[in-house]
Amino acid sequence: MADQFNVLVICGSIRKGSYNAALTRALPGLAPPEIKFVTAPTIATLPLYNADIQEMSGFPGPAEDLAAAIRAADGVLFVTPEYNWSMPGGLKNAIDWLSRMKDQPFKEKPVAIQSCSQGPLGGARMQYHWRMSMTFLNAFIFGTPEVFVGNAASKFEKDTLELKDQPTKDIIKTQLAAFAKFIRRMKAGA
Repeated sequence: MADQFNVLVICGSIRKGSYNAALTRALPGLAPPEIKFVTAPTIATLPLYNADIQEMSGFPGPAEDLAAAIRAADGVLFVTPEYNWSMPGGLKNAIDWLSRMKDQPFKEKPVAIQSCSQGPLGGARMQYHWRMSMTFLNAFIFGTPEVFVGNAASKFEKDTLELKDQPTKDIIKTQLAAFAKFIRRMKAGA
């Protein structure tokens, strides 16, 4: 029997009608049987990172909750849009809070990324910035295949936001199968 891996999904968008949130809802139907997805605690309630807050009252509850969820997961999958050629501010803020923790949640944690955007590049520039942050935090970064969902409005049903584009489904299936193998290798080497 294959190993079962709990993969925490962090969505970088907090918008209700987000294509990235819609993509996270499609993941269970595209994943190999050994991956079980767990939805991350929200990043929407985190205050802006401020060392004064950290020194006076410690880490906010939402940061502690997210850190605990990351530590408990076998791997983490980010699904996020690109804002101004980089990560959305809320996602960067969450990473900034977690980066200050002594027991670093991302250290040697297998991580992967997918991105949707309404533009043709599908969030490619943001993924580069995300990779820099994860490198700094000593995460085990999954490489390829990469998932960039460009022109997202054409890939999802307009009313239901259900993913309808078969080539996109196929690359996601391929990535998730490879990510499961990557998690297995990283756990074996730990």
